Amino acid sequence: MADLLKLQCYLGRLSAAANHRGTRLAQILLCVSGSLMAGSRPSSLPKSFDGVWESRGYGYVLSIKGSLLSEFEVTSTTCVAGFTAQRQSTSPDKWDANFKSKEEGSFFIRGQEGADHAVLHLQDSVPDIQLDRLTRIPAVCNEPTENTPMGNFNVFAQTWAENYIGFDLRHADWNKIIAENRPGINSRTSSAQLFDIFESIIEPLGDLHTYVVAPALKRSTPNFWRSGTSNLVKGKPENLADRGRWKLFAITNRTDLQHSPMMFCRRQLQYGHINNSIGYIRILSFGGYSRRDDLRALEAAMDKIFSDSQLKALVIDVRLSFGGSDELGIAIASRLTDREYLAYTVQARLDPLKRDEWTEGDPIMVRPSARPGFRGPVVELISSITMSGAETFSQALMGRIPHVTRIGENTQGVFCDVLDRHLPNGWTFGLPNAVYRTANGKHLMWRVFLRILTSLYLLKAI
Repeated sequence: MADLLKLQCYLGRLSAAANHRGTRLAQILLCVSGSLMAGSRPSSLPKSFDGVWESRGYGYVLSIKGSLLSEFEVTSTTCVAGFTAQRQSTSPDKWDANFKSKEEGSFFIRGQEGADHAVLHLQDSVPDIQLDRLTRIPAVCNEPTENTPMGNFNVFAQTWAENYIGFDLRHADWNKIIAENRPGINSRTSSAQLFDIFESIIEPLGDLHTYVVAPALKRSTPNFWRSGTSNLVKGKPENLADRGRWKLFAITNRTDLQHSPMMFCRRQLQYGHINNSIGYIRILSFGGYSRRDDLRALEAAMDKIFSDSQLKALVIDVRLSFGGSDELGIAIASRLTDREYLAYTVQARLDPLKRDEWTEGDPIMVRPSARPGFRGPVVELISSITMSGAETFSQALMGRIPHVTRIGENTQGVFCDVLDRHLPNGWTFGLPNAVYRTANGKHLMWRVFLRILTSLYLLKAI
């Protein structure tokens, strides 16, 4: 298993680019201020949220008219039309409105005390986003940011400047970087040249949660690994994802497990035994568990796993986990505790200029599940490229009692969800804009988990 600790992989690329948005910003503004689109649900839907709403942090402006929602991605100097969504006839419990977009999936809104504040929640995400009512669309949106090389460059540069959380940690002088690249942008700059410039700007940051996708060029940026880890995956990460890691699993299955593990959740969750009393859970990803309802599939799998009457100690292996939904990580953690505790607190960048100002913390709790679970000793195996949703899952175990023993190497350090953004030319790009803080207020981005040097075989004394 020592060899397995040295080999990791990443789950392919971030999601493919959305289709080119042909709708101009002015057209959308005209649409939301006039009559509803054909096929919209009637205005008699419960609890109206009509009006303009601005998020605290995140750079969202939402314009809602009846059952039509239009989203704008705003900085202090730019505005780009994002997605549109349609209100659904039903909403989950505790939410007043459910909107669905072909590009962005589902998201939910709940009113707060008074008529000028609300809460937005994105599907498969854990934090809530606070919304405040505006009297009108921001002035910066009165004129759409132009689809020119400089217009696209300005949106890219300003969005990063106002939202990215890693400049100081990565010792990057963003103002200097932009100043050095701006002279290379003019009306004759080709799309390919612009893409090259964007890629050259963000590659040195070594942040896997950053990307640029240009559909018309059929190009996307490669995976930007943290310094010192890119040489651990030979060839394309997809090759290790599809074939290489299963060869590694076969070694572990043969040398450390009594039998080949049982498969759950479309093989993304596996369970076996190290000996008669020590169980072993391997988590390949935190998603892709079913075609329709990942949480339901996960709950059914955990019901089966934690009904094991012989289970006295548990190893959870996320060394080759590809991340995914934070909500699913919280769901697993809830099966491992009999007391409520803080998983982490999420804060997004708030001020366009001050990098140390954050939104009010949104505490994410682990609450004991009433369904079958395990409360005994747990050891977690991590690797140098355990990342994203696998890292937030690891963080969600830090407050557990009895404490989880962590074995392995420093993780990749990409905890935050990706803030996806659009350019006027139809390209998409993404960056992390929030931190996940521990109970003592520290955030783990880039500092990652400290190495714990020990041996899996110590478990066999349990």
